[in-house]
Amino acid sequence: MRLFKLLILGFFVSISSFSIAADGPLELVHKTADDVLTVLKADDSIQQDKEKIYKLAEEKILPNFDLDRISMLVLGKTWRKINEDQQQQFKSEFKTMLLRTYAVALGKYKDQEIDFKPMRMEPTDKQATVKTQIIQDGAQPISVDYTLAKKDDEWKVFDIVIEGVSLVTNYRSQFASEIKNNGIDSLITKLAEKNSKGD
Repeated sequence: MRLFKLLILGFFVSISSFSIAADGPLELVHKTADDVLTVLKADDSIQQDKEKIYKLAEEKILPNFDLDRISMLVLGKTWRKINEDQQQQFKSEFKTMLLRTYAVALGKYKDQEIDFKPMRMEPTDKQATVKTQIIQDGAQPISVDYTLAKKDDEWKVFDIVIEGVSLVTNYRSQFASEIKNNGIDSLITKLAEKNSKGD
């Protein structure tokens, strides 16, 4: 889905000035953006180098996602019905699929900017949503909201909503029919085949 190739932009576009709570969700997004921008600006050839761009996404972006929780949410009730080996296989292939999607988005970065909306949260909150808009020249802003939760005292992203469409809901819908018709093993196989193409 084209919209979801934009989801990574919110993690590395040039960020407007705003107040960041120490160790909070805004700080996570800010640090990730800084780290990725530093790499992109230091190496003009990185966006044309598939190996480098994959490494950048894997090292700087994916660690900020709670892949266990995302995998559980995407599979819904199916997650509890499959065995541990199937869970690990799905999570591995799903992670690779996300990595490929993010790498494509990184390769298309063109100096977009992001505006952060005002955010209120209590020190005791365990879940937060960072609301943003991606600003593009000659196009309407794109709303991108990040839903994060605390996991082992660290904030992790477990869903992204782009223009009202949830990453989790989108993939759950895509995968549900395949699971219903052919089972989880078929879905894992198809994800693996798609990932092996490396396009």
